[in-house]
Amino acid sequence: MIYPLPAVIVTCGDETRSNMLTVAWTGTLCTNPPMCYISVRPERYSYPLIRERMEFTINLTTAAMARATDWAGVRSGRDFDKWKETGLTAVKGVKVACPYIAESPLNIECRVKEIVKLGSHDMFIADVVNVLADEELIDPATGAFDLGVAGLLNYSHGHYFEQGAEIGHFGWSVKKK
Repeated sequence: MIYPLPAVIVTCGDETRSNMLTVAWTGTLCTNPPMCYISVRPERYSYPLIRERMEFTINLTTAAMARATDWAGVRSGRDFDKWKETGLTAVKGVKVACPYIAESPLNIECRVKEIVKLGSHDMFIADVVNVLADEELIDPATGAFDLGVAGLLNYSHGHYFEQGAEIGHFGWSVKKK
């Protein structure tokens, strides 16, 4: 019941065989060192690709990518070439063998550190080894990725939503006037 969640597309594999899958069970685990996780059902086509290479890339999605995001989550790479079917562009990974998605505003390249069997899903705990960001979404004043203008996609109880307007920032509730 912890919603909404980011709707991301995880890419995996290598130059000879790659795939993508939509994941909502994902998040940050640690800041220093930077770590994150994804949880994937073992029966998914992408599961052995991730397990064999022990790496993946988390690609944030946008409202413009909503149809492709949903499609990549409901169709199997066993039956379809998801790159061709979604029209998304695979780009050779920088620090991992798996591709990242050119249309994604932010790509997080990860190397699996541990796999935890949980039940319906296995959690891939990973070190973040590289972050690629759309330069147009970097705030020149702060050097930070501007989530507010990215139009990121969220998932809640079977529905997709575009991330809404900012209503505050960390510490604003206690900031002296």
